[in-house]
Amino acid sequence: MRTPSTSLFPTPFFATSILLFQSLAASAQNLPSPSTPSQPPAPKEVPEISTKEAPALFKTRVSLVLVPVVVRDSKGHTVGTFSKESFLLFDKGKPQEITRFSVEKQGGKTAKAAQTLDAPLAGAGESAASPALPERFLAYMFDDAHLQFDDLVRARDAALRQLAGMAKTERAAIYTTSGQDQIDFTDDQGRLRETLLRIRPRAYTDPGITTTCPAIGYYMADMIANKGDTLALNAAALESAICTAGPATATTPAQIAAFEAVVAAAKAPIQQQARQIVSLESQRTRAALAVLKDVIRHMAAMPGERIVVLISPGFITPEEQQDKDEVLDRALRASVLINSLDARGLWTDPAMDVSHDPGTLTTGFTQLKQKYDHLSVTEQAGVLVEMAAGTGGMVFQNSNDLDAGLRQLAIAPEYYYVLGFSPQNLKLDGTFHSLKVTLKPPAQAGLAMQVRQGYYAPRKLPNAEETAKQEIEEALFSREEISELPVELHTQFFKISDQDANITVQCRLDPGRIQFHKADGRNSNTLTIVTGVFDNNGKFLSGVVKTLDMKLKEETLTKMLSGGTYSMKTNFSVPPGTYMIRQVVRDTEGQLMSALNGAVTIQ
Repeated sequence: MRTPSTSLFPTPFFATSILLFQSLAASAQNLPSPSTPSQPPAPKEVPEISTKEAPALFKTRVSLVLVPVVVRDSKGHTVGTFSKESFLLFDKGKPQEITRFSVEKQGGKTAKAAQTLDAPLAGAGESAASPALPERFLAYMFDDAHLQFDDLVRARDAALRQLAGMAKTERAAIYTTSGQDQIDFTDDQGRLRETLLRIRPRAYTDPGITTTCPAIGYYMADMIANKGDTLALNAAALESAICTAGPATATTPAQIAAFEAVVAAAKAPIQQQARQIVSLESQRTRAALAVLKDVIRHMAAMPGERIVVLISPGFITPEEQQDKDEVLDRALRASVLINSLDARGLWTDPAMDVSHDPGTLTTGFTQLKQKYDHLSVTEQAGVLVEMAAGTGGMVFQNSNDLDAGLRQLAIAPEYYYVLGFSPQNLKLDGTFHSLKVTLKPPAQAGLAMQVRQGYYAPRKLPNAEETAKQEIEEALFSREEISELPVELHTQFFKISDQDANITVQCRLDPGRIQFHKADGRNSNTLTIVTGVFDNNGKFLSGVVKTLDMKLKEETLTKMLSGGTYSMKTNFSVPPGTYMIRQVVRDTEGQLMSALNGAVTIQ
């Protein structure tokens, strides 16, 4: 039932009644009635400093385009000596202005113990100095939906040996594209080993399309069902006819016609089979990319160096470019590197594989089938290269030394660059934009660059508020210390019982060294202070956002210029343990930021 609509303004009769009532009430209190001229009320005094507090909630946003670039010399060593002016960046062939530039160096972000409060709380303990908090997070993602058993076992055993040497400041997690047999980030090697040993191939197929003849993979099925490739269809139909009627050894016109009829009759079922394979394999591929995206989303909250080691034989992605781009974009914004291990090792080209005996088949069919098999296995590795190049990572392939591969992939490149730009005249249509990055001359000879291939245009652009929130979020879930604002981080804890404790985090601010905007006789600026607590395994536990709105009178600012400070405290309830504190402060006037690390151990 619809309720009658009501007006925001009263009817004339009702308004008159209200005025009459107000006049009578005012007269009774010897106050001027609304119809009698009166002095306007005195304006309320605007407070000089006001604060408000809210839980820290974050979600992914998109702003500028980030392009990772790895430059290597002729010996494969990364080069970290270039500046912003050394690069040229092109979007769809059009030069772009590089508005953000950074050189990322391996191991450059470490945790520090926070300073303690000058005035200790009664019964409180001080922060322990330099606890071994995690600095690197390694997510081993096994593509159990595509891995063959032998390849999975070899890669799993190599991972077991790699994890045995895990450093105290590292945390590892095990994930699978099937979503089974997983463990979140931990330093418990026993639990990691148990999880690894449970991993099995989880490939699933539709019993209705399971067949060994004709052997149609995702690549060939896509060529038949979506690309209209008649050669692929003829090859599959010929294989089906050979399996059904034997090799084409007919010599008489009647025998040849009969065999050709078998080939023709096989085409319609093969086309149906190809459509089913495309549907099934596309679903499996999208599921694998969705899991990878979820892992990256989770890792975005890890306070340190973040690396995904994708262990896979590769997979075909003819219809999943948008899904891949979403993975790359999320990884870039979360500063997550994707390193890829081709678990096939040194694989054999199907054209050279004697296990595929062509003895009973015609030479022409054999060559055609081997062509598609070769294209398929080559295309599989494409996604491994694309994931690595798109995030600044690396690929290990065509080698059976998986131990060496995992050692290399467990660390970030010593140097890599992140170029950022805001596309000019960007159409918000979701189309793909190819990217190209070159070095300005005179570039050194023998250099090779690894660059993100492209991105998809967004459907809408974020506003300034969303951009600020994104910058704060990226800084909070980092280890980098930034000192653009005059702030200090201090911590103290109070142990209530064996199970409960309070951590007090204090932000000390020197307003006299902050830029203000003068308006209405006041000096104005707003600061956002975000404080987050992470546990010993780097898991984000809790966060608080405080907003400090300053509208200082001239005399107040003058006093602060002579050495005054302002402090804000944030409290967290935690059980005893080791914690990392991360505090980010950003102002609206100068759009400057500071980010500080702290560490607390409560025994």
